[in-house]
Amino acid sequence: MTPLTSSTRGQSTDAGAPTPVTAGEQRDRTRVLVMATVGFTVFFAVWVMFAIVGIALRKDLGLSDGEFALLAAIPILTGSVLRVPFGILTDRIGGRKVFTALLLFSAVPTFLVSRADTYEQLLVLAFFTGFSGISFAVGIAWVSAWYPPDLQGFALGTFGAGNVGASITKLAAPTLVTLVAAGGAAGGVIPGGWRLVPFVFAIGLVLTAVAVTVVAPRHDHRPAQGRTLADLSRPLSVLRVWRFGLYYVVVFGAYVALSLWLPKYYVDVYGMELTEAGFLTSLFIFPASLLRPLGGYLSDRIGARPVTYASFIVMCGALLVLSFPMGITPFTVLIVVVGVMMGVGKASVYKYIADYFPRDVGAVGGLVGAIGGLGGFVLPLMFAWAQDWGDVRRPENTFVVLLAATLVSLVWLIVVVLRLRRDGRGLHLGVDPGP
Repeated sequence: MTPLTSSTRGQSTDAGAPTPVTAGEQRDRTRVLVMATVGFTVFFAVWVMFAIVGIALRKDLGLSDGEFALLAAIPILTGSVLRVPFGILTDRIGGRKVFTALLLFSAVPTFLVSRADTYEQLLVLAFFTGFSGISFAVGIAWVSAWYPPDLQGFALGTFGAGNVGASITKLAAPTLVTLVAAGGAAGGVIPGGWRLVPFVFAIGLVLTAVAVTVVAPRHDHRPAQGRTLADLSRPLSVLRVWRFGLYYVVVFGAYVALSLWLPKYYVDVYGMELTEAGFLTSLFIFPASLLRPLGGYLSDRIGARPVTYASFIVMCGALLVLSFPMGITPFTVLIVVVGVMMGVGKASVYKYIADYFPRDVGAVGGLVGAIGGLGGFVLPLMFAWAQDWGDVRRPENTFVVLLAATLVSLVWLIVVVLRLRRDGRGLHLGVDPGP
C-alpha cells in the first residue's frame, strides 16, 4: 500500500513536477500561512497561561501541587478533546471562518480570568480558555487545504512553530505580573498583578481576530465540502492513525507537559526565581517550536519515518540521563536537546498524516492532535504522582515517565519497520504502509 494522493490544487503531478499556481494563489497561500501561524502563537500563549499565572495563584490561594497541576492541565484537556469535531468543521466550512470565531470566543473567558476571585471560578474559566487549544486542529486543516503534498511538511511545520507562544507566556507573563500593582490602574479598569496577564492576552486575541479578517483571503478551500460525516470519520478507525497519536504524545503532549511543569521544577529543585525559571524554560520551548519547520523540511526530503526515528532515539538517550540528579547546567543542556528533538518530531508526525490522509487532515489531524493534547493533560498529573512515589520525594521521576512513553513509541515504530522489511514492503524511507 502506498500513501494516498490528494486532489487539492498545486499538488505534484505523476511526473513529479508541481502543478503551476498563479501568483495570486501563491500570495493567498502565504497570507493563510502567516495569519494561521501568528494566530496559533497567540492561542498557544493563552493555552499555557496558567502554567505561570497558576504559580502566583498557588501562593495566593494556598494550592497543593495536585490542585496547581489540575488548574494548569484543564485547558489542555478542553483544547484536546474537541479537536476532532472542529477539524472536521474546518474542512467543511473553511478555516478563515472557524479560526476567527475561535479567536473571539476564546477572548471572553480569558478576560474573565482577570476578574475571578476563587479557585472554583478559575477551574470553570480554565475549561473555557482551553478552547484556545482547538486552534491547532483548525489551523492544521486550514493550512493543509492551501498547500500541495510536496510542501505540506514545511508548511505545517511552519504553522506548528506557533508553539513558541508558550515562550511568550514564560517570558512576558512574569514581567506583566509585576508591571502594574495588585490594586490595578485607571480606577481598576486595568487589573494589576497576575490579573494583568489574562487581560492583555484577551486584547491580543481580539486584535488577532481583526487581523485575520483583514489579511486572510476571503475565499477558502473546503476539502470536505459535499462529503458525509460518516465518510469524514472513516479514517479515524484506522490503527495507523492511533499509532501516530501515540507518537504525538511523545513529541507534543510531553512538550506541553514540560512547558507547564518546568517553571515549577526549576523553582522547587534548583531554588530559582520565577523570572529565571521562565527564561530557562523558554530555552526548551524555543527549539521545540522554532525547529518544527526544519523537521517538516527534512520530512519532505527524506520521509517522515527516519526523522521520527532519530527524534525518538535521541530523546531516549537524553531522558535516560535526566532521570538522575544533576547540576542545573547539564540539566538545562539536556532539556534543550529534548526540545530540539520534539520540535523536529512534531513536524514529522504531521507529515505522516499529510502523506496518508490528504483529504482528511482536519479529522485525522484533529484526532492525532487530540491524543497528543490529552497526553499534555495526563502527564503533569503523572509527574505530580511519580515524584512522590516511594519513600523519598524524587523530582527526577518526571523524566522516568517521559522515558517510558518514548520507549513504547520507539519500540512500536521498530516493530512496524521490521514487519515491513520481512514482508518486503515500504522499504523507501518516505513510505510507511504499516499498521
